[in-house]
Amino acid sequence: MNHFRRAISNGSDHFYQPKTILVTGGAGFIGSHTTLQLLLEGYKVVVIDNLDNSVEESIKRVADLAGKNGHNLYFFQVDIREKDALEMVFALARFDAVIHFAGLKAVAESVAKPLYYYRNNMIGTINLLEVMGKHGCKKLVFSSSATVYGQPKVVPCTEDFPLSTMNPYGRTKLFVEEIARDLHVADPEWRIILLRYFNPVGAHPSGLIGEDPRGIPNNLMPFLQQVAVGRRSELTVFGRDYPTRDGTGVRDYVHVMDLAMGHVAALRKVFTTKDIGCTVYNLGTGKGTSVLEMVAAFEKACGKKIPLRFAERRPGDCSEIYASTEKAQTELNWKAVYGVEEMCRDQWNWASKNPWGYQLSDFMVDDSP
Repeated sequence: MNHFRRAISNGSDHFYQPKTILVTGGAGFIGSHTTLQLLLEGYKVVVIDNLDNSVEESIKRVADLAGKNGHNLYFFQVDIREKDALEMVFALARFDAVIHFAGLKAVAESVAKPLYYYRNNMIGTINLLEVMGKHGCKKLVFSSSATVYGQPKVVPCTEDFPLSTMNPYGRTKLFVEEIARDLHVADPEWRIILLRYFNPVGAHPSGLIGEDPRGIPNNLMPFLQQVAVGRRSELTVFGRDYPTRDGTGVRDYVHVMDLAMGHVAALRKVFTTKDIGCTVYNLGTGKGTSVLEMVAAFEKACGKKIPLRFAERRPGDCSEIYASTEKAQTELNWKAVYGVEEMCRDQWNWASKNPWGYQLSDFMVDDSP
């Protein structure tokens, strides 16, 4: 049992009850917000996370935000690449379903370190699926990505678009999707939903939990917020010659609270639809926003001017992508409700209350991209 540390346990030590959900990567950005929403809706949640790019403090804050439901949260520090550790977790509880977030997610890093990404994102997932099957837990919601669409010829992207990724990170997501489809064909008892979400931003309205990447951020909004709080001197914008309305990349930014609700909606669908099979849904707003438009919105939210530096395009990035969300609206009864203004408002609320994220620190960081 040396693999495990019980971080949260304010109630009974047994959690062998219906609707117990295992959340892998639950200490991370999207995982923590989804875990909170699950708790608020009455689920018992067991989080496993190796804390490579997250901290235990996020889980403690989730428990506090859950109030009286916080005692239904349990945490173990586990790496899904360690199959024996997974087996020990599954020996402790009967899980009704798994929401799988755990994995590396930086496009540029995946281009530089492809084997690192394949080892983490694929081998870990195969371990998880094998252990789930062995223990009779065959309901899965998988955190996929819009990167599987590559550079689409037209937008918005619908779920039946051809898939062609532009980087190793995207390929790990696409390969896992294919593994899931093959698994269902081999064993129709599996019920799997693949959620392709676009660009998660924002934070919980309380400002207590949010995105806190280690090292140099790879995504726009955490980099932007670090400039706003004075941790970095300027924002690097990669590419200003894209064939878009202002030359910068266009993305479908979606509030993390909307994504959390989307995962709960998908979980509900898995439980209530026997013939769901292996089905995919986009989670986005259906609208594209450019990098410069997002910067302007964040400047308005924080009341500060953000210094910019333009650099060459990053390898593996596409020019424009946003979602068609009709399928999720129709079949999951889910629709994003937050706009760019709310995304930036909540992002700034989190950043201003936690300028160094979950860690209290006064050290300086490197401004290089």
